Amino acid sequence: MYRLKKLYRRLFTPITLMLIPHSNRKPFSIKLPSLGIILLLVMWVSFTGYIISRGVTIKEYHSIKNKLDFYYDQFVELRTTINSLKKAETEFKKLFSLGSKEEILEHLDTSDTGSLDMELLKKRIEKTMETVGEIKDYLRQQRDIYFATPMGSPVEEGYTSSRFGWRRHPRTGKRDFHSGVDVAAWPGTPVRATADGVVSFAGWSGGSGKLVVIEHGFGFTTVYAHNKKIAVKVGQRVKRGDVIAYVGSTGNTTGPHVHYEVWIDKKPVNPRSYMEAKRDVQQKAR
Repeated sequence: MYRLKKLYRRLFTPITLMLIPHSNRKPFSIKLPSLGIILLLVMWVSFTGYIISRGVTIKEYHSIKNKLDFYYDQFVELRTTINSLKKAETEFKKLFSLGSKEEILEHLDTSDTGSLDMELLKKRIEKTMETVGEIKDYLRQQRDIYFATPMGSPVEEGYTSSRFGWRRHPRTGKRDFHSGVDVAAWPGTPVRATADGVVSFAGWSGGSGKLVVIEHGFGFTTVYAHNKKIAVKVGQRVKRGDVIAYVGSTGNTTGPHVHYEVWIDKKPVNPRSYMEAKRDVQQKAR
């Protein structure tokens, strides 16, 4: 009780902030409790982090939008070229459908209006084909990134029982860092891969129990711990939505759940944003 009172006094002990203007005006002061200053600092840091993250997202969006706008212009140019070729083909077919050489020569239009510069057309076609190749490479890369990015929850029916970050360990009671998210579910519930990848580990791993680790490429790795049974092998290729294990409580646990982690460039990150991308992981026909 004495410690609580002491802590209460510290948190609500007023701190005086004195502001001294450069002009001849008198300085004035503001009294705030220690807790108020701490809360203001936490809010400022959180707001700054949010603004920075939004700025990065908007920058990436504009980068992708600019590329797509460029590719759209190239497609328009390609369509114009194809239309010119079709028009020329129609004119030649009409011309050569005439019965004799004399009729062809009589109806031949030798004016430059609407004529085709074959060298220029050839160069435009070559340029367009190069651009089409670039477009295919870009879209292929974006598709690979999409399927390599974790998306949704590893179980279809479950709830988050422990979040990412610092917490009191449910067994030891000590403060430790929780590098993933615990999703509680009924024992035997299928655990599904949240992105395409290759299984790099499938087996027993101490306190993690029966563990599955999947490498997805582009720096992404996902981890699924405490499984009852593992359904994949090391080296096996999996797709988003494939069953890789079943919910259990192996290792150090207090109940059936899957401990789910998302790593980027060998560092754990909060899986929340990736889990909120979709309500659950579903098999996609590709």
